[in-house]
Amino acid sequence: MTYDSTLKYLVEQYPQAFTRWLFNQEPAEDIEILNTELSTEPIRADALFFVRVADAILHLEFQTLPQSEPPLPLRMLDYWVRLYRQYRCDIEQVIIFLKPTRLAGVFVNQFTERNLSFRYRVIRIWECDPQPLLTTPGLLPLAVLAQAEVPENLLSQVAARIDMIEDRQQQRNLSACVQLLAGVKFDEQLIQAYFREDMMQESVVYQRIIRQGLEQG
Repeated sequence: MTYDSTLKYLVEQYPQAFTRWLFNQEPAEDIEILNTELSTEPIRADALFFVRVADAILHLEFQTLPQSEPPLPLRMLDYWVRLYRQYRCDIEQVIIFLKPTRLAGVFVNQFTERNLSFRYRVIRIWECDPQPLLTTPGLLPLAVLAQAEVPENLLSQVAARIDMIEDRQQQRNLSACVQLLAGVKFDEQLIQAYFREDMMQESVVYQRIIRQGLEQG
């Protein structure tokens, strides 16, 4: 739930940043986050988003690990069919894996069965160049998980970028997101050495997580 809430905040607040990074071009101005509840029974994911970009839809999904039931390739095909049936437009599907692993599932990007072959994009964040992420505030929380010869140095760079953000509320919110996602890769003591815990507690995303926890009992 922690990662889910963090990623939900980032995609909702910075959809242009994600589309610019994923498509390597300036995004269209008309971007809309769509309701993820499709017409049939929804399927759970770590964090799942549908973003309408001009005349197309970006299906963006985050996963810590590839284990899934039904398997991820079948699930991606299922979502493509649901989306196309409802919207009848181009659909770009991307899975971003967050946790470094050599499990075979993170290298699979297609579903094949007899005369059917279906493909989607897979991004292993730990193999990504951190520079495009470091230059965009809304992507800084993902930058801590990117490729680095010395991961702690990358964590330090992200902390320095957070310190440079002038808007205090934005700084608190992004600092909280960085700290929460950094837990995928770094231990808590190291994270606290670079980031102030009080900034996380004052953030919108942290308060959202607390509220959800209270509502769920």
